[in-house]
Amino acid sequence: MDLTNPVVWVHEEALGPANPALQDHPKAPALFVFDQAWIEAQNITRKRLGFLYECALELPLTLRKGDVVQEVLAFAQRHGADGVVTSGPVDPRLNRYATRINRELPLWILDGDPFVELPRPPRLGRFSRYWREAEPLVWEGFRG
Repeated sequence: MDLTNPVVWVHEEALGPANPALQDHPKAPALFVFDQAWIEAQNITRKRLGFLYECALELPLTLRKGDVVQEVLAFAQRHGADGVVTSGPVDPRLNRYATRINRELPLWILDGDPFVELPRPPRLGRFSRYWREAEPLVWEGFRG
């Protein structure tokens, strides 16, 4: 089934212009939701929230805060959407949200090009752990 009037759900793992959902559907209304429960449960810092906000401001999207699934579904309903398009998440929390959204509306998940190809799945607990594994591979691409 093809979507004729989708909305785009942008999450924090693809909060940039290379987001495949934004690239494939540049005219579709797009939404980023500051996940209130996640922010509170994980004690997300103002610095990180500021970073997410600045990234979001660079994109053609609407900002909301609250329950991600409820906000995405309400946004889709306001726009008369027949489905939701997003980029493929890695975080299990975002995958759970995707599953819940897909129960209500068709959800297309588009995979973009990975930032770096790691030899094993990334450890998502802290960025510094991920970066220790990813950084040497990133710089390898710049060596002649």
